[in-house]
Amino acid sequence: MTAPGLPAGTRAPVPWQVWYLTLALVWGSSYLLIKLGLEALSGVQVTALRIVLGAAVLLTLVAVTGRRLPRGRRTWGHLLVTGTLLCSLPWTLFALGEVRVTSAVAGIANATTPVAAVVATAVLLPGEPVGRRRQLGVGIGFVGIVLIAQPWSLERGPDPVGLLMVLVASASYGIGWTYVRRHLHGVDPGGLSMPAAQVLVALAQVPVLLLADWWLRDLPSGGPLAPAGPAASAGGWALWGPLLAVGALGVVGTGLAQAMQYAVVRAAGPTVATSVTYPIVVVSVVLGVLLLGESVGPLVLLGAGVVLAGSLLIGTRGGGRRRHTPAVSVDPARMGG
Repeated sequence: MTAPGLPAGTRAPVPWQVWYLTLALVWGSSYLLIKLGLEALSGVQVTALRIVLGAAVLLTLVAVTGRRLPRGRRTWGHLLVTGTLLCSLPWTLFALGEVRVTSAVAGIANATTPVAAVVATAVLLPGEPVGRRRQLGVGIGFVGIVLIAQPWSLERGPDPVGLLMVLVASASYGIGWTYVRRHLHGVDPGGLSMPAAQVLVALAQVPVLLLADWWLRDLPSGGPLAPAGPAASAGGWALWGPLLAVGALGVVGTGLAQAMQYAVVRAAGPTVATSVTYPIVVVSVVLGVLLLGESVGPLVLLGAGVVLAGSLLIGTRGGGRRRHTPAVSVDPARMGG
């Protein structure tokens, strides 16, 4: 199979199934890493550090593999949109949302991305038939979201503001990749060039995010880079542990995972690669419960199962139908938290 991060045709002895399982663990643990990072950093600071480290890894891989970034002002104008929808916006909302909800709930929200992708396809790609199967999947997905939110009992359900943030973050992935399919089809130089360009756009937005975050926190002394989480003043491991967690999120979950994902796509195809969304939910819930002691109520678990059923229905092609481009394009940084 193709070696991660290397040009097509380069062989490696690692089966794609190994990369698939690794990706499920990496992306499923991203919500845990965000929660740990929030102990010493604000939500925006977690996102900023993640972007900086992820961009450094991706740009290095692009240089090492001899690829080039996309060219043209029109292309970069669209990349400004996709870099926001697929990187800076969802990563910021996931981090801010996890201030209010558990990492398990944030991971469950990720399963709603295919639902949003179908809705976005109907709006942005009206010439592409959605089909009854996917329409049914969207309906089932919305039922699952209602079960998770439990609007009839705000005391029992997740924090509504936090839940809304992580749901919007997940929807942003589906909308962003539908936008890519409409406006950036055929301009990808290949390899990791396109995801690197999108993270580069997010990197350019980092100063604005940090300054806005600092201003919203009433301009505390120390500036926008001073750690702002509850354990920021404790020092020692209370500070360095969260920083290392976000470091792993940026280097591995946002950088190296991109190369792993492309290895899976080349070896097994995009449909198989997209299905990693489902074990991500399981990993995020298990890690949140076992390592963070989070509590997941029965209705939340039921809602998660319903959402997964809807997403699975969306990703399944009906027999005898003409094959269409998948509703959710595959990119590692977009599927994890």
